[in-house]
Amino acid sequence: MRASFRIGAVAAVAAAALIMTGCSAGEGGSEGSADDPIELTYWTWAPNMDKVADVWNAEHPEIQVTVNKQDGGDPAITKLLTAIKAGSGAPDLIQAEYQKIPTLVASDAIADISGAGGSDVAGEFPAGVWDSVTLGGDAVYAIPQDTGPMMFFYRDDLFTQLGLTVPTTWDEYAETARALHAADPTKYLGTFSANDAGWFAGLSQQANAEWWSIDGEAWGVGIDEAPTQQVAEYWGGLVQEGVIDNKPMYTPEWNAALNDGTQAGWLGAVWGPGVLSGNAADTAGLWKAAPLPTWDGDASNGNWGGSSTAVTTQSKHAEAAVEFATWLNTHPEAVQALVDEAGIYPAATAAAAAVLTEAPEFFSNQPDFYDVAAEAAAVVAPFTYGPNVNVAFSAYNDEFAKAAEAKTVDAFLAAVTAMQQITVDDLESSGFTVAE
Repeated sequence: MRASFRIGAVAAVAAAALIMTGCSAGEGGSEGSADDPIELTYWTWAPNMDKVADVWNAEHPEIQVTVNKQDGGDPAITKLLTAIKAGSGAPDLIQAEYQKIPTLVASDAIADISGAGGSDVAGEFPAGVWDSVTLGGDAVYAIPQDTGPMMFFYRDDLFTQLGLTVPTTWDEYAETARALHAADPTKYLGTFSANDAGWFAGLSQQANAEWWSIDGEAWGVGIDEAPTQQVAEYWGGLVQEGVIDNKPMYTPEWNAALNDGTQAGWLGAVWGPGVLSGNAADTAGLWKAAPLPTWDGDASNGNWGGSSTAVTTQSKHAEAAVEFATWLNTHPEAVQALVDEAGIYPAATAAAAAVLTEAPEFFSNQPDFYDVAAEAAAVVAPFTYGPNVNVAFSAYNDEFAKAAEAKTVDAFLAAVTAMQQITVDDLESSGFTVAE
């Protein structure tokens, strides 16, 4: 289901320019010296990034980077957009979540750095991750930093106790969920959570959904189409059957269920060890990680989270900024510092493999944890976010909260249809062209 909307010729040309190219960062060289260094500012909310920048600053006296810690992703993006609108006050670089990149491009807030060396590192990253910073075109709007390939976490002790097999397909996952719940009706293999749209987006991404696409001068919206309908129908069926819980994640009840084994599995992401160790510390050494089950047996995955380093359109030193962003996210020394200081999972494939040689302490019983993570990261499917991702995500929270409460397949499918309509209506009211 797609909608059509036409705006004036001038607006259409402007919208197309923003959608397809953004502002190009071809100016602003990296010529500095120790006596007269180029000064760059970098907004980020990741912890200890000042310590990572100190490594750069010690080795690059000609380009000095000052880190300004921000309060999370959304506040930082709002602050940047305010500075862009005002015409001053923006940093040279900003940490940008992948789903926010289209919004920043449409707002002329971040630059196309393909002409400033940004394209040179494409081979360092999985294709699906690189697609997130190019919007599927030739422009490059950021350098990937960290990524969140999805993984299946399960209580190995309970699986062994009950004779369960780790599922490799979604059909097997459903069978395992039924077997677990039949063996102990207090236990579930997981929960359908209506409070984190990024989780559901990742599951849909794995099914090759295209929630947004670029079609010439227009945005396409394809939420209410076969891939996402398949995901919604599957989870609606499990909830309706009662073999999967319908409670949201991150609540005290969910935390307690992780601790006591009521939740014997979790569809999470590579950063899951931090969540589990924080919420279920007493279960350390009892969990294992596996690739996400697939629909047809062919390797595919979705991302849940992740961010990049973008150069803003107000930077007067684009080439120097790209030089730092490239070092930050691909150089072995920098990637090691990112892991040690910021605790992230690096997006750069080879650099991550060289650094992540020991399993997280919480998964010390699974020495190959990061081998499983690398396998998951390598098969992430392409997925383009749109300029109104915040509206679609809010619609998910609202509509699927009602569906999870109703516990019917029809309600889950209706939630997808509602998400589509709300997203299209918002694009049209914001002046975007929406393709047929």
